Amino acid sequence: MFSEFGYAEEKSTGKPYDLRLLKRLMPFVRPYRTPLLGALALVMMLTALELALPYITRIAVDRYIVPPPATHTGVSGDGKGRYADAEMSDPEMAALVRKYPDFFQITGTTARIPLADLPKLDRADLMRLRRDDIRGVSLAACLFLLLIIADFVLTFFQVLVLEYAGQKAMHDLRVALFTHIQSLRIAYFNRNPIARLVTRTTNDIQNMHELFTSVLVAVFKDLFLLVGIMAVMLGIRWQLALICFTLLPFVVFASLYFSRLARNVFRTLRIKTAEINTRFAETIAGIRVIQLFRQEQENARKFRELNHEFYAAGMRQIHIFAVFMPLIEVLTALSLALVICYGGQGVMSEEVTLGILVAFISYMRMFFRPIREIAEKYNILQNAMSSAERIFMILDTDEREVAEPVSEDGERQRAAESGLQQNERIETLVFDRVSMHYRRGEDVLREISFQVRAGETIAIVGPTGSGKTSLINLIIRFYDPASGRVLINGRDTRAWDLPTLRRKIALVTQDPFLFSENIRENIIQGKAEISAQEMDEILAASNCRELVRRLPQGAETRLSEGGASLSSGERQLISIARAFARDPELIILDEATSYIDSETEVKIQEALSNLMRGRTAILVAHRLSTAREADTILVLSRGRITEAGSHEALMEKRGVYFKLNQLQR
Repeated sequence: MFSEFGYAEEKSTGKPYDLRLLKRLMPFVRPYRTPLLGALALVMMLTALELALPYITRIAVDRYIVPPPATHTGVSGDGKGRYADAEMSDPEMAALVRKYPDFFQITGTTARIPLADLPKLDRADLMRLRRDDIRGVSLAACLFLLLIIADFVLTFFQVLVLEYAGQKAMHDLRVALFTHIQSLRIAYFNRNPIARLVTRTTNDIQNMHELFTSVLVAVFKDLFLLVGIMAVMLGIRWQLALICFTLLPFVVFASLYFSRLARNVFRTLRIKTAEINTRFAETIAGIRVIQLFRQEQENARKFRELNHEFYAAGMRQIHIFAVFMPLIEVLTALSLALVICYGGQGVMSEEVTLGILVAFISYMRMFFRPIREIAEKYNILQNAMSSAERIFMILDTDEREVAEPVSEDGERQRAAESGLQQNERIETLVFDRVSMHYRRGEDVLREISFQVRAGETIAIVGPTGSGKTSLINLIIRFYDPASGRVLINGRDTRAWDLPTLRRKIALVTQDPFLFSENIRENIIQGKAEISAQEMDEILAASNCRELVRRLPQGAETRLSEGGASLSSGERQLISIARAFARDPELIILDEATSYIDSETEVKIQEALSNLMRGRTAILVAHRLSTAREADTILVLSRGRITEAGSHEALMEKRGVYFKLNQLQR
């Protein structure tokens, strides 16, 4: 048998379009837009809370701790200095003024004392004098604490809502990817290793989940915070704010530059991760061959090379961030130096209050924190974008299993419109001048024509590579012919609804695959619940009854991966029972006794005879003894039917079939 071959290495996908990738994620996010919008609303509230904290500090400093001149609270000034005020109408304040007559200046009902003289008062008197300021600072501290508690509560709900939306969106994406992979043609899996596809549905989907829960809304929060900080700083003191913003272009340039470098590294990491998974999966699957031919060292050497390439890509990532993160810290320190330099001069010249300077220092620390956090999330962001590219690369693969049903004139139509009923029985199977290729220009079947009627048994024989299994693939519609038609009941198989067609066919292969389920599930394969009596009849007809009785839990015994705990013959018997449970009209046997010992072969032959009784059967026979009893034997050679007839007729011709018999003897 030929097959579409050629292992396809993963390649770089070219220039990235992050916004386009994010746009393509919208169909998966849209059903959960309500919780996402709720999370964004919570983020905006959290941003407002964070912006309010330094502002409260500024108010506490300027109004209560070190008020500026010309205020009308507990401290006042006349432009030449700052004073603490005491109202003489308050008996306690009046007593305090009389206690320190040399420090207070009485004007009407108000007494003033320069702030420079405050340290000369007793601590208790000082506390009484500034009791309103102390009360104001205490209120500011309480408000500060309440905002922190509110920030904690809102953060909790924001994370909860965001995780819900992210998990649901990625659940849908994983299901969509899994469903699409199941719909791809068999040829696609010949080119793409299993481990690569496993990586897409596990690691890459998890990376996308982290994009939603750790990056997407966090980026919105950081952007809101940046805009809010800039607006507040400009509102407080726009001259000082503009001085601080002089470093912003350097930050933006550095972020864009290192983002581009990181993107290429993470693409490489995604490719190497898939290749490591592929190598590991192949090692486990082929461990017997590796150990038999003593290839452990050579295989380990190849794995070390691959692992080193992954390590080198990881080190390039570390080098990028080892430069980028300290650069952001340096720019943060420079911005703080500008604030202290120009803001400190303003405080000394009394153009800027101390509260404004303190608030600016806090805001500048906050200003670079979102930028730093975005930089720290480059790891997740770039990783997720690389994963998104790989995921959509599979989703964009237009290699569906088979085409939609077609009418007799070749027009595509819905299966429901084709007029085919599930209870329609297969009366005839006809190959009408069928040719087929896996790769263009390399036909594996050429002008094949034959007919099978209901109840007939036809055997297909020929040397290896003659196209026997390819012919079976056309009947089951794993592939469609390049030219000619395969007809069932006079209609092209492409006009049949595929599930309906395949429900009428059972395939028993040389090496049947069993799932990691119990024997019962492997036999019924999703069929509606069957009774215990029906199950017992199936086991008896397929010669599985003795096998099931030997097992500890009978038909409920769970099998290991691939049915490895059973012998080849036992797996073959279970596959025959699976065909019985399907109650098919057409049986296809791909030499079901090739790898079986003589004793087990007798059981399998008896089970196959039971299965074929009263049904149409197509036998792919490597042992010509299997083909003797067939109604018709087709001899394939190099993709063509060279001979056809009964065993006796072909032996009399003394052609290809006769020579094959002589060789096997």
